[in-house]
This record gives sequence, structure tokens and C-alpha cells, in this order.
Amino acid sequence: MINRQQTLDYINSRTKNKNLVKHMLAVEAQMRGLAKYFGENEDEWAVAGLIHDADYDQWPDEHPKKLIAYLEEKHEPAWLIDAIRSHAWGFHEFTQEPKTKLEWSLYCSDELSGLIIACALVRPSKKLAEVTLESIKKKWKQTSFAAGVHREQTELCEAKLGIKLDKFIGICLKSLQNINQDLGL
Repeated sequence: MINRQQTLDYINSRTKNKNLVKHMLAVEAQMRGLAKYFGENEDEWAVAGLIHDADYDQWPDEHPKKLIAYLEEKHEPAWLIDAIRSHAWGFHEFTQEPKTKLEWSLYCSDELSGLIIACALVRPSKKLAEVTLESIKKKWKQTSFAAGVHREQTELCEAKLGIKLDKFIGICLKSLQNINQDLGL
């Protein structure tokens, strides 16, 4: 199976947008935190989070087709390919709804990373350390704030993962705070 260093090499060879790289690092951290919460394999879940948007910079209109083809060519495990395919549920013509905890975790956390980072960027210090669950919840209700974030996607954590929204946000926030230096926040 593809490891973290191989994944980073692949991402860095195809992604010029450093904010997109930071997004993938953020989702990697969130997936690691969620794997820990569920008692699952943290390294596997983290790789799924890290690689999930690796083709977006070069091929946004074909995302994640190019990445899926790459993973299939490399004979990566079906669970990883399915996670990438289902994270795009509703995007372009992708119709594979997430099924497993890993797939739902990736789907629900993907958008949330953007909102948490936006909450940090409006702080005077621009630091994740100053972001709290309460500050995120306040911004959550302001649909004009980080308007591109599909909050309903994250809210599915309750029905599909059995985690209350506050708990889910808390896990993801803590995960991002743990890599604040990598994110420059």
C-alpha cells in the first residue's frame, strides 16, 4: 500500500497550489484523529485523507477520475479507491455514496477543514490555537461566512457516523491544532 512519503511525493509532483496541499494535510490530520476515535488504523485513514484531492490542481474537471486511475494502476487496495470515489459523491457524475466509517469520515471532514481554517484566519493572530468549538459554532450559523463550505455534508456525521456534530468538530479542530505549524496557523 502507498505510504505517507510516497503520497507526499505524488502530491508535490502534481500540486502547485500550496493552499490545496495544506488542505490535504488538514484532512489527513482530521482522518488520523477520527481513526483514533473509532479505534481504526490511523496510518491508512491518514493516507486516504492526504491523497484525496491529489488530482484536483491539474484536472479539476476530471477530479477524482485521474487519481482513481492512478490508484488502480498501482494496484492500491479497494478500500482506498472506494474512499476516494465516495468522497466525491454528488460531485460531477459521481454517484457512489459513502458506506464505511472511513468513507463517511472523509466525506464529512473534507468540507469542515475549510471552515475551521477560515475561523483561524479571521482571528487577529491567525492561529488555530485561538479557535474554539464555540467560535466555530458561531460561524457555523453564519452561512455567509465561508459560504463555499457545504455544512450539510459535515452534519451527516450524526446520522452516518453516530457522532454528535459538536464532538465531530472538536475531534477535527484538535487534529488541526496538532499540525498548526505544517499549516502555518
